[in-house]
Amino acid sequence: MPKDSSLNIDESMIDTVLAEDIHFQGTMKFSKSLMIKGKFEGQIDATGHLIIGPNAIVNATIKAGIVTNYGQINGNVEGTERIEMFNNAKITGDIKTPELIIESGCVFNGNCTMTDKKSLSPSTPHTASVSTQQTKK
Repeated sequence: MPKDSSLNIDESMIDTVLAEDIHFQGTMKFSKSLMIKGKFEGQIDATGHLIIGPNAIVNATIKAGIVTNYGQINGNVEGTERIEMFNNAKITGDIKTPELIIESGCVFNGNCTMTDKKSLSPSTPHTASVSTQQTKK
């Protein structure tokens, strides 16, 4: 598969890629890496790495090992290892993860609960309500 030059992602390293013209509904389960470039509605319950492409729109409850978002997610997101937001990504919903990376320019509207990496239960409550607004330069 081609390399996405705008994001510097080598798609040949990703096990499954759902192209931009795919609109999928239902429940997805996977243990390796998966990239969504189109639209998805439903539930994702995975142990692998989920990558949301820059034009993707995902309306779902998500649980995955690593969630890397370049697009738009509407719904609660749990990353058992970490959640990453890059390239003007947007999440509207609550997140739960032991590690959170938000690049400047991204938008997150929801509550964040930081968890223990092993147990995914809050070690000491670190819950915050966050609302960000992207500013244009």
